[in-house]
Amino acid sequence: MNTDPAGQSVLLLRLAAPLQSWGDTSEFNRRETSGRPTKSGVIGLLAAAQGRARSESIADLGDLSLGVRVDQPGTLLRDYHTVSDYRGLPLLSASVNAKGVQKPTGPVKHTHLTQRFYLQDAVFLVAVQGPRELVETLRHAVTHPAFPLALGRRSCVPTQPLLLDDQTQPDVVSALRATPWLASYSRNELGRRKSPPAFVTLATTIDAAAGGDEDGVLDTAQDHPLSFDPLDRGRTTRSIRHGWVEVPTGLADPTSGAGTTDHDPFALLGW
Repeated sequence: MNTDPAGQSVLLLRLAAPLQSWGDTSEFNRRETSGRPTKSGVIGLLAAAQGRARSESIADLGDLSLGVRVDQPGTLLRDYHTVSDYRGLPLLSASVNAKGVQKPTGPVKHTHLTQRFYLQDAVFLVAVQGPRELVETLRHAVTHPAFPLALGRRSCVPTQPLLLDDQTQPDVVSALRATPWLASYSRNELGRRKSPPAFVTLATTIDAAAGGDEDGVLDTAQDHPLSFDPLDRGRTTRSIRHGWVEVPTGLADPTSGAGTTDHDPFALLGW
């Protein structure tokens, strides 16, 4: 990855939809969701926009620095249902053989009980930083996608605008701090207060190598994609830093001091 700041650019995405689902560690019949977009999910969206086949290399996309800001956390939805073959035939398993053909279940099953978890009405700001030429290619691809784009699962179609056309931010951290609050429902709830706050504190997660607040909490995430090839899928860990940024709500004059003297731990939840 080009480390020369002059050769870097930042792509800003608004990830919002009625439903999102960002799988990280769950498998088989219980598919949970992370509370924020995963790097594998974001890289998958960008690869789909470019029209890359699943067997193509994503090494250049994996080298991009990623930052996520939780503008509206949403609520958790559990989808519980059963799956069976309408012809009454035994079901196939999730695993495939060397030819990519699904294997039969063993022992034979005719019904699967499944649970899928989604985030409802969540809004995230995602900043992606990398070599300028690559980022500009991705910027065009997001607005002219080769394949349908989704937020974690194919059924989770993003709402517009997806691309935020702000090319002034020098890096991921600056973008997460400077971009206006993207929430709608949460802002409306705060606006009903007699004295709405001028600022809101939002949670962030960034690649540790991207810098940022040294007071943040270091962690690891098992969501760095190595390959999307169905016969050779792989991912590894990455170092991340959890932190917070304070952004204007747009509901009060930030220079008046309103809402800046008292800490409001419920502002993030829209209470």
